[in-house]
Amino acid sequence: MEVEYTDAFLHQLRRLGRRYRHIRDDVRPVIEQLQAGVILGEQIPHTGLTLFKVRVRNRDIQKGKSAGYRLIYYLKTQEKIILVTIYSKSDQGDIDAATIRRILTETGALS
Repeated sequence: MEVEYTDAFLHQLRRLGRRYRHIRDDVRPVIEQLQAGVILGEQIPHTGLTLFKVRVRNRDIQKGKSAGYRLIYYLKTQEKIILVTIYSKSDQGDIDAATIRRILTETGALS
């Protein structure tokens, strides 16, 4: 499975990396599973797209997955996944469908 990254995802990863030193190590197993073809997380309803939200443990705060990161990805085809964004649950409660759609439009993923 091919995994691509939006600019928004890479920006957020760098921004969060300033506060959480282990974020790349925390996210790596999820990306590896996605590359292996494993569909992780829960599908986000009412978006009209095959979007999934995955809980990712944050080793830098000892509170488990519920207080960790949320990784949003788009299953574009059976062979291609686009990592849309990532955020810390302690910083942001949720992300709305309009924001996700805007990120994907800016990337050209919805064309």
